[in-house]
Amino acid sequence: MPLVDTHVHLNFETFAGDLDELTQAWRQAGVLALVHSCVEPGEFSTMQRIADRIPELFLSVGLHPLDMDKWSSVTADQIAQLAASDSRVVAIGETGLDFYKADDETVQREAFWQQLTIARRQGLPVIVHCRDAALATAEVIQEFQRAVGPITGVMHCWSGTPEETQTFLDLGFYISFSGIVTFKNAHQVKASAQMVPSDRLLVETDCPFLTPEPRRKERRNQPAFVHHVAAHLAELRQIEFEDLAQTTTCNAVTLFNLPKSLIFSSADADTFRLPTPAGG
Repeated sequence: MPLVDTHVHLNFETFAGDLDELTQAWRQAGVLALVHSCVEPGEFSTMQRIADRIPELFLSVGLHPLDMDKWSSVTADQIAQLAASDSRVVAIGETGLDFYKADDETVQREAFWQQLTIARRQGLPVIVHCRDAALATAEVIQEFQRAVGPITGVMHCWSGTPEETQTFLDLGFYISFSGIVTFKNAHQVKASAQMVPSDRLLVETDCPFLTPEPRRKERRNQPAFVHHVAAHLAELRQIEFEDLAQTTTCNAVTLFNLPKSLIFSSADADTFRLPTPAGG
């Protein structure tokens, strides 16, 4: 069944030596598309070179909230220009707020607002990183929607409470679960995963981080392992794996405006061919 890994970091050095082998592994696992998230604009050219080799790889561009040392008056323009320069860009991010060890909350809020603005202008969703900042993140999005207009996106690698989850669902956002949901003691994440409506649910690896069970002893996560995330979610939600896979693939296609050909029935699997992205 088809799967979309909606958050990967394949440009990291840990993948440099065997990316071709990993590509074959995720294809064999049914992963038909991936969204490559961006930590900071300087890595975008490397991401493009990888996407030139892998037709099912789509891109985002943005500045992570833990990289505010790279934020300046020209960063927003740089992100906007890069997003407009490549038709494989399907999102802005990852952006958001991270107050875990932050002393730059004001700058984070400014950068987040500016990236929401870019996404709104270019008609793209946002990929949102949120750590110890659910209330503030919701406040920024609410204020933006009131002052500027609608914006949507995904709360990636979600680990919030059911109450926080509902807040972002009410704002029109999708919720994406990573390997964290498979961890034995991730009780609130599992509770959140059970309550998300089927039409707002996504799966991801956030590789090379957060390897899911039962492969957790492997320090490097990889896109093929999104199958384990999906299988665990299906078990939690008491539905068939095939239904979970089809649903999350449809949701990824909808949110990121991916090729509609990614949505197909299991009967079509033998004849399906990977789509070539526009501009790819």
